[in-house]
Amino acid sequence: MTIESFPDLPVLASHLREKLESKRFILLYAYNGTGKTRLSEVFKGVGKKIGEDGEITLRDTLYFNAFTEDLFNWDNDLKNDRKRVLKINGDSRFFDGLEELEMDNRIRPLLSRYADFDFRIDTTEWEVSFSREVESENASTVVEDIKVSRGEENIFIWCFFLAIVQLVLDGAEAYKWVKYVYVDDPISSLDEHNAIAVANHLAQLLLKAKNPPKTIVSSHHTLFFNVLGNEFGKKAHRHFLSKGAGGAYLLRDTGNTPFFHHVASLRELCEAADSGDLRTYHFNMMRAIMEKTASFHGYGTFSDCIRPDDDDPEKTMYARVVNIMSHGNYSLYEPVDMMDENKAIFRKVLSDFRKNFPFNPTLFENPNEAPAA
Repeated sequence: MTIESFPDLPVLASHLREKLESKRFILLYAYNGTGKTRLSEVFKGVGKKIGEDGEITLRDTLYFNAFTEDLFNWDNDLKNDRKRVLKINGDSRFFDGLEELEMDNRIRPLLSRYADFDFRIDTTEWEVSFSREVESENASTVVEDIKVSRGEENIFIWCFFLAIVQLVLDGAEAYKWVKYVYVDDPISSLDEHNAIAVANHLAQLLLKAKNPPKTIVSSHHTLFFNVLGNEFGKKAHRHFLSKGAGGAYLLRDTGNTPFFHHVASLRELCEAADSGDLRTYHFNMMRAIMEKTASFHGYGTFSDCIRPDDDDPEKTMYARVVNIMSHGNYSLYEPVDMMDENKAIFRKVLSDFRKNFPFNPTLFENPNEAPAA
């Protein structure tokens, strides 16, 4: 399979729309900082038309991404420290029909799968208040106006989104405009169990629908990506999205190989090391590969995969550099060039890793082709 290259996100977004003509779903695996969220915005923009007065006259994509989460923000009642509510941006078309469609009753059965708190939506004040039943001394008490955790907040917003998707599937007039659904990384702050539950729930919701909208799901989460891949089966295109030279975007078809992105990532690192086009985020990619390799082989940490020659005294230093460069303020989100000394360390660690944990060498012989599934 060839690796497809796209000069910018608008061209890639248009290509994905074309691919959805032949499949119901597209799955994209990509590391943070690759441009997943930007791609979802550009994809939405391709289907948007704006009139002469600046008003949006046409749209076709319902999306969930970091901007969706920004439609909600906390008012923590700093003055009285009592009534804490999650404010809703009522100006967004995301909330069309909120008052008429009894969203409380639509969200609650979805939320009960994941959480033990309750909520109330006030469409006059455009806010959500939360409560939880607490057991104490053989009696239960409902504590009102609580502030839920970040993970609980994320799962509430996700269930809000799922309720809207269900309205789309039911043909609700307020969401007749939805032709595409684009979901980008819905599982931040969730544990592995909920990652599986969210993936399965989303897949079943869409697969059981008679005429579901064409859907793209992008994620950096390995487990989430693979669960969706297994659920959608042949109904989905599966791709590994990465950055290429000169700001291009590369799309590799993973076929039916669930962990192909692991190999694709390693190929990308080898190509970057050979070309000299090494960026700081490549340390993050290398560490992720080492963590998966360490887990597979039963080692404790990624540093167990850093194995220089016996007479090389720098193992501790190599592990420390990889650790530092994949954390802290070293930018994963901006393509910052590595310093020359870090490039040398990167190449050394990568070379030792490939020597001690050998992959099929034919996978790295032709950088313009991806291995068949």
